[in-house]
Amino acid sequence: MTDSRPHPDPLAPFDYDLPPDAIATRPPADRDGGRLLDLSGLRVRDAAVVDLPGLLKRGDLLVLNDTRVLHARLWARRATGGRVELLLLGLGDGHTVEAMARPARRLKPGEVLQICDADGDPVPGYSARIVERLSGGTFRVTPTPGPAEVMAHAGEVPLPPYFQRDAEPADRVRYQTVFARESGAVAAPTAGLHLTDSIFERLAENGVEVAFVTLHVGAGTFRNLRPEDIERGTLHAERWVVPPETARAIARCRTRGGRVVAVGTTSTRTLESAADADGHVKAGEGVTRLFIQPGYRFKVVDRLWTNLHLPRSSLLMLVCAFGGTRRVMSTYRHAVRGGYRFFSYGDAMFLSPEEDAEDNPAG
Repeated sequence: MTDSRPHPDPLAPFDYDLPPDAIATRPPADRDGGRLLDLSGLRVRDAAVVDLPGLLKRGDLLVLNDTRVLHARLWARRATGGRVELLLLGLGDGHTVEAMARPARRLKPGEVLQICDADGDPVPGYSARIVERLSGGTFRVTPTPGPAEVMAHAGEVPLPPYFQRDAEPADRVRYQTVFARESGAVAAPTAGLHLTDSIFERLAENGVEVAFVTLHVGAGTFRNLRPEDIERGTLHAERWVVPPETARAIARCRTRGGRVVAVGTTSTRTLESAADADGHVKAGEGVTRLFIQPGYRFKVVDRLWTNLHLPRSSLLMLVCAFGGTRRVMSTYRHAVRGGYRFFSYGDAMFLSPEEDAEDNPAG
C-alpha cells in the first residue's frame, strides 16, 4: 500500500522570516564598518567586524578564499533587436564558455549576438556566438575576441538577483575582497568582503597567521535549494585549489595547538573537500560537490567567520551543521530583531562548534 501522507519539508528547520528592508543592497560606508554576531559562546553577543582580531588567539590560522569575481554579466542584442542578458560561467577554455541567458527560449545554435554596453549601444568588434543549447537554460557560447577580453571591456559585476538593481561603479571595488587575485568566480566569497588591510595588520601583531585557498564560486550559489538536493546529498560542482604553502600552514597550526578559522562557507567547503578521513589537508586541486548538512563531522575547520545567509539555502545548512541548528536559528531571529543587515553586503557572524561553546564561552 502506498503511503499517501505528506512528507515533512526537510528545509523547514532552515527557514526564517526576513523583512525586505533587512537585505543589504549596498555595502556599509566603510568596508570593515559592519556589525558582528559573536556566537563563540553559548549565547550570542553583539559586536563589530573590527572586533575580529580580539576573537582570535596567538597561533590561530585564518584561511581565506582568494577567488576574484569576473565581470561576467553581459548585455547583448539579437539580429531581431531583442535584448539578451548573458552570464558567463567562468573563463571556459579561453575560447568557448558556458553561459546562462535570459530570455533563453528563442536562442538557437549558430546565432550571433552583438555585445552592447549597459545603455544598449553596440560595442564594435565584440560578439557572442551560440554554439550549443545545454540544460537548465544554459548554453555554450564563443565570445569574440575571447571570454576574458569581452568581460574586461564590456562586462558588469554579476550582483546577486536579490539586490534588485544593476551594478554601479562602486560595486567593482566593493563586491571584491581586498585579497582577490585568482579570477574565475561569478559571485563573491562575501565573508571576506569585510576584511581590510588594517584588520590584517592587527591580526599579524596578535600572532595570527593567514593562508589562502581558491574556490571559484559558480552560478549554482544563486539557485534555490530543492528537497531532492538534500536527498541526493550533493551540490553544484565548484573547482578548488589548496596551495602547498596553505597545506603547510595548516600542519604548523595543528602542531602548535592553534585553531583553523575558515573565512566563509567557500573556504570551509574547500578545506573539508581537500581533507582525508583524519583531517590532514594536502596540497592539490579538484572539483567538489560536497553538501555539508547537520550531522556532518567537520575534519579541519575549528571556527567559522561567515555572513548571514538566505533562508532554506545550502549555505545556511552548512552554518547550522557547524554551530547547531537550534543555536544558529535562534541567533538569526536575534539578528532580525536587532536590525542586522543580511546577505552579501550584510553583517557577519563568528561562531564556534556547538560542542565547544560551553567549554570556551569567550571564543
